[in-house]
Amino acid sequence: MTTQISALLTHLPVTNPTWIFFLVLGIILFAPIILGRLKIPHIVGMILAGVVIGPYGLHVLDKDSSFELFGNVGLYYIMFLASLEMDLQHMKSIRWQALTLGLAAFIFPLTMGVVCNIFLLKYSLMTSILLASMYASHTLIAYPIVIRYGLARNRSVSIAVGGTIVTDTLTLLVLAFISGMFREEVHGWFGVFLLLKVVLLSVAIIYIFPRIARWFFRRYNDAVLQFIFVMAMMFLSAGLMEHIGMEGILGAFLAGIVLNPLIPRTAPLMHNLEFVGNALFIPYFLIGVGMIIDVRVLLGSTNALKVAAVMITIALLGKWIASWVTQKAFKMSGIERELMFGLSNAQAAATLAAVLVGYNIILPSGERLLNEDVLNGTILLILVTCIVSSLITDIAARRLALKDENINEMHPVNEDSTLVALADPDTVNDLVNMDLLMREEKSELPMNAINVVLDNDERARDRGTKLLEKATAIATAAHVRMQTKLRLATNLANGIIHTMKENDYAELVVGLHVQATPSESFFGPVLISLLNRLNRQMTMVRTTIPLNTLRRIHVSVPAKAQFEAGFYHWVDRISRLAVAIGCRITFYIHPDTQRILQRYLASKHKTIRVDYVPTDGGNELKRMSKEVKNDDLLVIVMARRGSISFRPSFDHIPRQIRKYYMETSLLLIFPDVYAETATKDLSINEPLTTDIRYEAAKEWYKSWLPHGNENEEGGR
Repeated sequence: MTTQISALLTHLPVTNPTWIFFLVLGIILFAPIILGRLKIPHIVGMILAGVVIGPYGLHVLDKDSSFELFGNVGLYYIMFLASLEMDLQHMKSIRWQALTLGLAAFIFPLTMGVVCNIFLLKYSLMTSILLASMYASHTLIAYPIVIRYGLARNRSVSIAVGGTIVTDTLTLLVLAFISGMFREEVHGWFGVFLLLKVVLLSVAIIYIFPRIARWFFRRYNDAVLQFIFVMAMMFLSAGLMEHIGMEGILGAFLAGIVLNPLIPRTAPLMHNLEFVGNALFIPYFLIGVGMIIDVRVLLGSTNALKVAAVMITIALLGKWIASWVTQKAFKMSGIERELMFGLSNAQAAATLAAVLVGYNIILPSGERLLNEDVLNGTILLILVTCIVSSLITDIAARRLALKDENINEMHPVNEDSTLVALADPDTVNDLVNMDLLMREEKSELPMNAINVVLDNDERARDRGTKLLEKATAIATAAHVRMQTKLRLATNLANGIIHTMKENDYAELVVGLHVQATPSESFFGPVLISLLNRLNRQMTMVRTTIPLNTLRRIHVSVPAKAQFEAGFYHWVDRISRLAVAIGCRITFYIHPDTQRILQRYLASKHKTIRVDYVPTDGGNELKRMSKEVKNDDLLVIVMARRGSISFRPSFDHIPRQIRKYYMETSLLLIFPDVYAETATKDLSINEPLTTDIRYEAAKEWYKSWLPHGNENEEGGR
């Protein structure tokens, strides 16, 4: 037995790349499973696994170049995903909270650390400042935990993420200044020049990167190309930050901020980024952190333990005080304080950078700026803070998730199902993505798609099957279930109508092909038949550019739209679309309708950015054409003839679209006539929507067919 063990040890550490990768994947696979039974966060398991297999443990693996490479990628990925997950519209409303936490998390640990380092550890002023800056920094090691609980856009999480970039930026500036001083680069204006370079590079990234990304996304729709492009932008930003003397994590975070509006939360690209990062790069980084921990040195050095005890105490106490100050200043709950504390006390990225820089600086006396005791104490600091951070974050996130779940059970969301009608291969991507962006983010309802073929058309069946398979692939990439139906019928419209009624779908999403000449029907016979015979909400979609590259949404709302059934439904759908793609909405709306809409948005969709342009509620398309650009989305809320919000001037909308909006992305919405009207909850004593009579509707839609020249503007 001893001989076999000795023979086995001769093969350690493993150097074969195949076996190295196999062992790492085995840890990534089994660590969460084993530690999950012990109620230990899997992030802690990754770090502990790194300790066991690393050079200071069983020495199964060396911390070779692969861990350096994947570790850097994982570190950048944590910061990049954190900024991508942020709700930037919501972030603006909590910017002062984030700034408060960031400054407090820097000032308190730094001040307390300098005092303790000088008087307790007897270090010099420069060593004390550099060491104290390590207490101030933190890394979002526990961020994957909040993603797993679906809390990435929670207020306290956003504050912690925003505070992280403030704290780490200040810490890295201190590190750059001190390292520059000992490289003899420092002079009277060194700090000013460094700050100026950071500001100029940040402005350049903010200005140039979104334009490059918008151009790329409009021209290339391949999922692999988009993924590689986003990764390249992240590393370019990180590399540029390193080039001017800062750490790459700042560049990665900034890249995520500028790309955030172009990568919707529910888009397949976002899920691909999260999957690759959480499955490979981030675990690799965590295992690499564990591999640098030498527990034996700590146990054999009393001074190292003393240094480690001071470092751990100051780091944890300083972060708790910062979280407590932020909580009290902005009247937050205790759970939110715990979550902010859990996210903000893990030391890894900037801490490692600081200690390695200080360790490599040789003073004129021949001593190191930061000695071996500090290096070993830092290792224990990283281990303890990562474990504490993971445990506290996991407990707080679980409590907060259960609390939100209880709230949702008390106030259930009335979410309706939609049916996407597919016919053209070129529009499948746009229709499915539009429905993805407008649906409730946490909805468990499946998406539904249909393709109708004539009974005697065998080739159409094959084409329809391929369309539905393509739609399913898009939805699956976004982690959404898709139910598809290939329906045989003698009439295309009948197949869709019967499916809508049999399954009681609340909305139909179809493609809109606008004919270029007035001699052709605007809708075509199928859409006219659907409009005549369906009273559920019908949304017609035509996009000219990818949805994630839209800059603004313009919504034309008829007067008295609040009295139409389905008012809440289309408002919710458009609001979710605006949040998903990070667009500002401009409503062209009657003041009476605006008053009701503002109240509803303030209570249900607080984070969206909204502008209002007062109108008389008639046909405003000619006036709007001066404001709507080709990279905007025009939403026209229609009104059926016989409804209270209908006006005769709406008959001229087809010709105005042909004249002014042939290059613009369009959404035509015919509201639901079954849902409750907005007046019910607001107790407004005005008449509700009148009944929609089939003959009246049929007469109106005939007017949308080609006919003689009439006054284009019509009466309002």
